[in-house]
Amino acid sequence: MALTLGDPGGIGPELALKAWLASRLPGGEMSANTWKGSAMLPFCLIAPARIVRQYADLLKLDVPIAVIDDPSLTPDVFVNALPVFQIADNGSIVEPGIAAATTAPIVIDSIKTAVALTRQGRTSTVVTNPIQKSALYQAGFSHPGHTEFLAELAGPGTVPVMMLANSKLRVVPLTIHIALSQVQTALTTDLIVTQAKITAAAMMRDFGVPRPRLAIAGLNPHAGEGGAMGTEEQTIIAPAIAQLQAEGYDVTGPLPADTMFHEEARAAYDVALCPYHDQALIPVKTLDFHGGVNITLGLPFIRTSPDHGTALNIAGQGVARVDSLLAALNMASKMACNRLSPESPTI
Repeated sequence: MALTLGDPGGIGPELALKAWLASRLPGGEMSANTWKGSAMLPFCLIAPARIVRQYADLLKLDVPIAVIDDPSLTPDVFVNALPVFQIADNGSIVEPGIAAATTAPIVIDSIKTAVALTRQGRTSTVVTNPIQKSALYQAGFSHPGHTEFLAELAGPGTVPVMMLANSKLRVVPLTIHIALSQVQTALTTDLIVTQAKITAAAMMRDFGVPRPRLAIAGLNPHAGEGGAMGTEEQTIIAPAIAQLQAEGYDVTGPLPADTMFHEEARAAYDVALCPYHDQALIPVKTLDFHGGVNITLGLPFIRTSPDHGTALNIAGQGVARVDSLLAALNMASKMACNRLSPESPTI
């Protein structure tokens, strides 16, 4: 797998080092032959080795660093050291806790390289550490965020869909980083149909679910209660569900969001699609905050990411939890195995 550095001033470098340590089997023994039965595929970190060594020394983490120029070496190298696929180093000073525009070229190059390696088939997935958009904006970065940049790298016609997942729940927010007052306008029948189809395709290809069950939440309290509390369920959501059902998709809804996420209700579907950001993210983060994974569906490559930010306030202190990155690496591994398996359902 290709793991990006993220912002060098954040916790990304620390998490990469800790993820390698956490991947060690009991007794510290590993061989390249263990990967087939392992939960996590080996990864190489896409970064200047100087920065990785800086954090290993600062945090006193006993992680040998091995610079590689060929990702195919990763499985053998990973046995005894963290493989670092070296990228251009502009020599910028890296200070833990400081997101600097001067390191933006390194951040961007790490992402571009990870995507290029994966699209070339030299790595199986892209796993991204968190970036600090404010620092990138200062350097002229023109994309609203990580996902939009990845969609551009994927090529014209790419429609990225955000999924948040953990061991208990998968959710897709149909609208993402917009004001709540804008959701009513942004939510359309076409949007729901498009994202539902992309989600269903990913569930089959990457999650090994042959006939995914999609549940779509209502926008209003009690799913509008027959129009008494809003009509979007009748005019926007229900027509999308009817179209999807007519095309053979297993879709239910619109469902009241306040009763969709308890244990018995979750057993009735494989993924929940929700009209707005917090409606989707609150339940998934409540159920398993540290195990959450951000997945971008709709790309021609697998991309996962830990479900948190750069945490500049604790960078360089050695206290960052690696749970979410490990979950992202494990999720990407499973998705890659499902996608490459001859038994995986086709679309």
